[in-house]
Amino acid sequence: MILLKKKFRIKKNEEFQMILKNGESFANRQLVLYYMEKENQTHFRVGLSVGKKIGNAVKRNEIKRYLRHAFIELEDHIRPNVDLIVIARKPTNNMGFNELKNSLAHVLKRTSMFRH
Repeated sequence: MILLKKKFRIKKNEEFQMILKNGESFANRQLVLYYMEKENQTHFRVGLSVGKKIGNAVKRNEIKRYLRHAFIELEDHIRPNVDLIVIARKPTNNMGFNELKNSLAHVLKRTSMFRH
């Protein structure tokens, strides 16, 4: 399995807060997507947030793994000059990989960050 490289992940709280505060957002029942354009960036970066309401640590990590893998599969369709934060909502705890990938694709398509 190909990994979403660590350099393409958003980890720092300050970066999260900046995107949440200044970025735009779209949502569906399962996911909330915040995004912010960044000039001179060659690959998009992703931050994931799966709260404790969703399940135990095993379930939360599984959802994060699914989301990272979905980003890898959708990579060619996402513009490179953007930072994205995905927040999982409660319905994600009953979803398989394909459902989660479709939900992510749906919310990405509603933004200008998705190329067909």
